[in-house]
Amino acid sequence: MFGIFKKKTEVEKLQIKYKALLKEAYDLSKINRSKSDQKTFEAEEVYKQIEILNKTSPQT
Repeated sequence: MFGIFKKKTEVEKLQIKYKALLKEAYDLSKINRSKSDQKTFEAEEVYKQIEILNKTSPQT
């Protein structure tokens, strides 16, 4: 119940952004392939940031 007041970590924010970019890329793949490729590239960059943060932050 009190989890709604918990602030999101940087990794959680990036994961949400990553999923949104992938969904947008999928939707664009039906309309405009080059824009879809651009969104996929942006999602890959966000994923790289997530990996860097996961390596530098200690896991509990």
